[in-house]
Amino acid sequence: MPARLTRFLFKYLSVVFVITAATLSASAQKPKPSPTPPPGEPQGTERILIRRVRLPITVTDKKGNFVPGLTKNDFTILEDKVPQTIETFSDDLSQTTPLYVAVLMDTSPSTAGKLKFQQESAMNFIQTVVKPRKDRVLFGTFDDEIKLLQDFTDKLDLLDKAVYGVKKMGKQTALFDAVWQFCDEKMRSVPGRRVLLVVTDGEDTYSRANLRDAIDIAQRTETTIFAISTKAGFLSTVPGVEAGQVADKKDKDLQTLSEETGGMAFFTGDMLSLERSFTKISKELRAQYLVTYDPTNKHYDGTFRKIDVKLSDGHNDLKVRTKRGYKAISDSVTQ
Repeated sequence: MPARLTRFLFKYLSVVFVITAATLSASAQKPKPSPTPPPGEPQGTERILIRRVRLPITVTDKKGNFVPGLTKNDFTILEDKVPQTIETFSDDLSQTTPLYVAVLMDTSPSTAGKLKFQQESAMNFIQTVVKPRKDRVLFGTFDDEIKLLQDFTDKLDLLDKAVYGVKKMGKQTALFDAVWQFCDEKMRSVPGRRVLLVVTDGEDTYSRANLRDAIDIAQRTETTIFAISTKAGFLSTVPGVEAGQVADKKDKDLQTLSEETGGMAFFTGDMLSLERSFTKISKELRAQYLVTYDPTNKHYDGTFRKIDVKLSDGHNDLKVRTKRGYKAISDSVTQ
């Protein structure tokens, strides 16, 4: 073979080797979620700035009972301490506004002995909360992979098949990535109220996204998160942990994830207490008030906007819960 041709082939194969190695290295790295553009968004899609903030608001008395009958004039909305003008107000969401619920189940090794418990938890929630022919549910799992097993539907048989069809467990737990991905890819584009239920033991071992990333995307896509911790299920496998006990950082992370998006976290170890939790969530979603306002600060500069909801005089004994704010980023969310 001529020396010139030999040198050309050597250089060509060297370039191919470098490109191939770089490609394999890049594909092996797990990418961190990026807020723009959302995964799967077609090129050239117009992104519309959010001009209104929508707040599902829960009001309870000292005993934890939900309080109906309040009016628009009973609420004051503050964003960064600046009063906002309420544009729309609804107090009968069970009749007017459909629910879009994403149910995500942990299938990591730490939950292997609780698979049936988690499946029953997921289906009980779906059957308790969802109204057929009105609400929609999707079901997914997360471990070292994030999988959509059933897209939004009101068909309970399809959801039952997806939930109980889970057989294999993964190797790690990507909880925050799962929250980020489903909020970004699924929740932002559906009408109605958005709720995400996470059934997990609470320990994230694999995500590139962190707790603040997960809270941020849920707040920006107006998704309320409820968490059911199965850490206390089968107590013999978790010595010293009792149902209802919040003991460590992963428990507190679940609490923070839920509370900062307007939801709640439940720590339970038996089906009876789970049913009480589901009943409470179901009643809450039917008893919420829905408020929208057009922010006075229209600059999308990436800063965090703190939201406070206060009740008028005479209601000082009541407790208000909603999301605690949002990051002001140019974004598109169906309203």
